[in-house]
Amino acid sequence: MHRDPKHYHTGFDDGLIPIKSIEPLKAADTDELCQQMENVGLGGSTVGDGVKILTEMFTDKDMFTVLTVAGAMTPAGMGLMICDLIDRGCVHAVISTGALITHGFVQSAGMAHFRHRSDISDVQANERGYNRIYNVIELEKNLDDAEAIVFEVLSKLNPFTTLSSHLVTRELGRWLVENTQGRGILKSAFEMNVPVYIPAFTDSELGLDIALYNMRRVTEGKNPFNSNEFRDLLHFMELFNQQKKVGIYTIGGGVPRNWGQQIPPFLGLIESRMPEGKKPTHIKPKKYCRGVRICPEPVEWGGLSGCPFTEGVAWGKFDPDAKTAEILADATVIWPFVHQAVFQRLAKMGITKIEKNYDLEAQLKKVEELLKPYYFFS
Repeated sequence: MHRDPKHYHTGFDDGLIPIKSIEPLKAADTDELCQQMENVGLGGSTVGDGVKILTEMFTDKDMFTVLTVAGAMTPAGMGLMICDLIDRGCVHAVISTGALITHGFVQSAGMAHFRHRSDISDVQANERGYNRIYNVIELEKNLDDAEAIVFEVLSKLNPFTTLSSHLVTRELGRWLVENTQGRGILKSAFEMNVPVYIPAFTDSELGLDIALYNMRRVTEGKNPFNSNEFRDLLHFMELFNQQKKVGIYTIGGGVPRNWGQQIPPFLGLIESRMPEGKKPTHIKPKKYCRGVRICPEPVEWGGLSGCPFTEGVAWGKFDPDAKTAEILADATVIWPFVHQAVFQRLAKMGITKIEKNYDLEAQLKKVEELLKPYYFFS
């Protein structure tokens, strides 16, 4: 088809944003640099958009923000940023891999991770009790010492309690509050009443510790703990259901992201598939309306870690008009800059701690009441 110059648009005709050359030397701080990045092209624009959307999510008084985290963020040294988000009231539920929480607990309990040295082979690392995560070392002794703490925590619980990940992480947070001075993810979560869910609970050292604890109890002729993952699912569903608006902040992808995003379809299924007269009248289907993702995985691999938020629209997870930003980069490279920019921007707005129109503690108490009819939650 012939292009007629008479019909050419200027870009401004369609409301397009003009590209502006970035001038980092004129930026006084990271916030100003990220504001400039809103007007650049390629991947840089997503950084600027991400900072802007996160600021909107955190400052919206009706917005409930879910943080999902995957990958070796805590052994890599990213854990205290999660503490910042919890401590300052920015996120209200955390969904994580078990490994990330386990490594974070190790740090919170005063143990250390180390940079790997390339002249130490993996065979030598194994012999020395060095568990390698790319270029980071988790000491096997750290995990042994953490196991002892887990055993101590479990020994104080009613052995007839039905466990789930958010109950275990809460009790580990309580132990950190009572026994440590430094900061920690589970410590912050306990103090701020933020539930921490681990959907693939047994896929971690923490899950193995609980399995070993149960095996020991059986050999001693004692009752082992039962565990029920549906307790986590329904707990998060009921908490999600109480919100007016929900946003999601995703670092990495994997099970935490999918588990968090499946709740809107689940609410829809409850409404559409429960028998007439049996539907819970308080269920009000809703979808995510904001989202920011930092993950380098490409979409063509077909996994959820790489799929765009727009794919979630097809599944009924996101509103069609949801505002989202997807930063396709290694989180350990870009997340600190995004984090700093957001909090610099909040500080300029005079905000040091986020306040919301809802009471998270009251909502969690309501969740516990709603779950009482389910007999398997003894």
